[in-house]
Amino acid sequence: MASDTAAGVKAPAPASPKPRKSVTGTRRTVAALFLLPALVLLGALVVYPIGYSVIRSFYDQSGDGFAGFDNYQQLFTDDGIRTALKNNVIWVVFAPTIATALGLVFAVLTEKVRWGTAFKLVVFMPMAISMLAAGIIFRLVYDQDPDKGVANAVWVGVHDTFAQSSAFPKAHPGRESPLQPAGGGAFITKGTVSVGETVSLPMVGVAPDLMPDDAKRAAAPEPEEGRITGTTWQDFTRGKGVGTLNGIDASELGYAGMKIEAVKDGKVVETATAGDDGTFSLSAKADGAQLRLPADNFKEPYNGLDWLGPSLVTPAIIGSYIWMWAGFAMVLIAAGLAGMPRDLLEAARVDGANEWQVFRRITVPLLAPVLAVVTVTLMINVLKVFDLVFIIAPGSSQDDANVLALELYRQGFAADQPGIASAIAVFLLLLVIPVMWFNIRRLRREVRR
Repeated sequence: MASDTAAGVKAPAPASPKPRKSVTGTRRTVAALFLLPALVLLGALVVYPIGYSVIRSFYDQSGDGFAGFDNYQQLFTDDGIRTALKNNVIWVVFAPTIATALGLVFAVLTEKVRWGTAFKLVVFMPMAISMLAAGIIFRLVYDQDPDKGVANAVWVGVHDTFAQSSAFPKAHPGRESPLQPAGGGAFITKGTVSVGETVSLPMVGVAPDLMPDDAKRAAAPEPEEGRITGTTWQDFTRGKGVGTLNGIDASELGYAGMKIEAVKDGKVVETATAGDDGTFSLSAKADGAQLRLPADNFKEPYNGLDWLGPSLVTPAIIGSYIWMWAGFAMVLIAAGLAGMPRDLLEAARVDGANEWQVFRRITVPLLAPVLAVVTVTLMINVLKVFDLVFIIAPGSSQDDANVLALELYRQGFAADQPGIASAIAVFLLLLVIPVMWFNIRRLRREVRR
């Protein structure tokens, strides 16, 4: 071969390389053709809207005048947008943390109970409900009326267990009554009482159908030696001109359970409680005292918390979000638990660790990658929350529950400010990108392992 080269005979040219193939063995042109529809959709539905929003955020309301950074400046000067930003911070801090913590607790506990699978199914079931349906459900749950709202029905029930509500919230003295206002909602007799005397304390204002169930027909007081007796009753009989003013009629009911205080020189010397027929009796200690019906008899019944009021509306909506997404966190964490090496847990127990120490020092550290993925995923999700806030928060407190996604909708459609709405959209994108980048990096590290 060397002699041939020296004699001027050229060596044959090397063959041209074959078209390179992808890792899967598919030619790049074929792969590109398959990817083209997805790339077109990605460009039309993601890239173009992002680019258009960025450009539109620098223009004024009409879209003809260049506004510079005025729209972005509005994000930090407008009170409504600042409230939305503050609420988004609250959402990002509390909603993912609580949902992940509950998911962890549910996942660990369901491994130790007999009906764990059924429990997981019940907890995960809210994920099958749309945000719209969940919003409607919780709008009813948080209704102020305890007869409609489950939250206030439970809250009022617990409250009334420890603090009995009044049965006479609307009661007040009628015409020519021996009672007069005493301040603070109480009523007191105009004159003093004496031993052996009978006292009538008629009142009106309570509808007959709202009288206590144990109320009976009012009875006239019988005088007793050495005591003061009386009756307090509903001095009202249906029908015009029917019944005796300040007198007990056949159909009138006693104020069962009404509290009566004997007040002398500003001090309560004795108390009594009216029986089912409204009658009461006081000892000689009440001689020369005025009889007072304290304000506790007439306070309005406890109506629960204003869940959708300005102060509680954001925590209430976050509670509905956690109800939906705690099951999502539980399922992912349960999958991580299933792949956890059990020999480490058993070794810790053999070494004397209790269940709390095993959970805190072994289970949680081993689940740290899963917990991070769940938390970051929920953080991305809450940055975009819109449906629940829009549906649950009533118009009177929607400004207090406002979030960036809702403010974007309101600025873009209700206020007709597309420039500001585009600036909010770009700002949301900038908030989401670091969280997504962190999540992608963590997923890649997990794949390499």
